[in-house]
Amino acid sequence: MQKSNIVNRGEKMIKAYAKSDKGKVREMNQDSYFISTSLDEVQLYIVADGMGGYNGGEIASSLAVQTAKNYILNNFKDIEKNRESIIQLLGSSMEYANMVIYEKAKENPELQGMGTTLEICLIYNNKVYIGHVGDSRIYRIRKEFIRKLTQDHSYVQKLVKEGTITKEQAAHHPQKNMLMKALGCNAFVEPDVMVKGFLKDDILIMCSDGLSNLVGRETIYEMASKNIEQATKDLVQLANDRGGYDNITVVIIKNI
Repeated sequence: MQKSNIVNRGEKMIKAYAKSDKGKVREMNQDSYFISTSLDEVQLYIVADGMGGYNGGEIASSLAVQTAKNYILNNFKDIEKNRESIIQLLGSSMEYANMVIYEKAKENPELQGMGTTLEICLIYNNKVYIGHVGDSRIYRIRKEFIRKLTQDHSYVQKLVKEGTITKEQAAHHPQKNMLMKALGCNAFVEPDVMVKGFLKDDILIMCSDGLSNLVGRETIYEMASKNIEQATKDLVQLANDRGGYDNITVVIIKNI
């Protein structure tokens, strides 16, 4: 399924396209996403990659997206529109989503152990407020450079940070999918929340690891910097061509 959104505010315009696919191996798609589709004061983009047996991953990712989205949209109008207040709102939305998923899992034995990653981009006044838990990723393209804005909350990333293994070894490590932090697995979670500039012609790419495990950042840069609508289709297709071992979700946002 592909969705798109174009928001025009006078001279400012944001284009966004999203595509999600279950891949070639999985029986169901446990990824979820949301992109703003109206002229809301706040532009919101969310990606979640669920995990858990039965249909726990699908429930966890869907709950994360819906809960965080509703929390932000319901409360944004009541906060002061400054950096600290928006950061706090974003962090609180993720903590609340974590609690909702954790409590849901406690209610149903079949859902025990379910969890999800969660990436949020809240765009306001030429800034992107980012919330991050897990190993889904957010990249930003500015001019001729692509940068990963999030740091994976994974076991192999911990080993890389400690200098135990190299980045090259991490890409093929047998425990590369082991998360150190995810929503719903514990009663409390501490998300990463940050603020970055989102200037004219900047491009944001949000994706689940079904894409980033099979497509490198340079290829993401090459495709997304040309045509963001076509890139959402082509990146998913490329991940599938390379095995499609996991669900694949990508959201691409451009400030034009």
